[in-house]
Amino acid sequence: MEKSKNIALVAHDNRKKDMLEWVEYNRDNLLNHNIICTGTTGKLIEKFFLDNSNSKTSKNINIKKLKSGPLGGDQQLGAMIVDGLVDLLVFFWDPMQPQPHDVDVKALLRISVLYNLPTACNRSTADFMVSSKLFNEKYDLKHQDLDDYLNRDIDV
Repeated sequence: MEKSKNIALVAHDNRKKDMLEWVEYNRDNLLNHNIICTGTTGKLIEKFFLDNSNSKTSKNINIKKLKSGPLGGDQQLGAMIVDGLVDLLVFFWDPMQPQPHDVDVKALLRISVLYNLPTACNRSTADFMVSSKLFNEKYDLKHQDLDDYLNRDIDV
């Protein structure tokens, strides 16, 4: 993991306000990194940065927008994690609201754990993650050894 990270930001509808407040609070930290978002979250975050740009922080933030979560964005993001294209995941999901794509949400969180990706699912954890000295440093991410699983005997 390089100094400049690829950070995935995802928020369910009832948590988008929290995400935007978190992005505003961490704006200066995020400017040095690449942002990947699912659809609507990406549009809102991009609008925030456009509306709040000034000469002091004239650097354009790099935001890659995927499809909306229910339209496949969660799966796109999961594929990017598998391919090693995401370094951190901040996913403000709504535990009180059933989602039409709950299986995709679960799959995304499963992949982030399987690939040992730093993952925050609430503002407190996200704050701790971005305030870590490792956030702006190179980091050697340890991957789980999956050879036993890949080389297992399968009875057919």
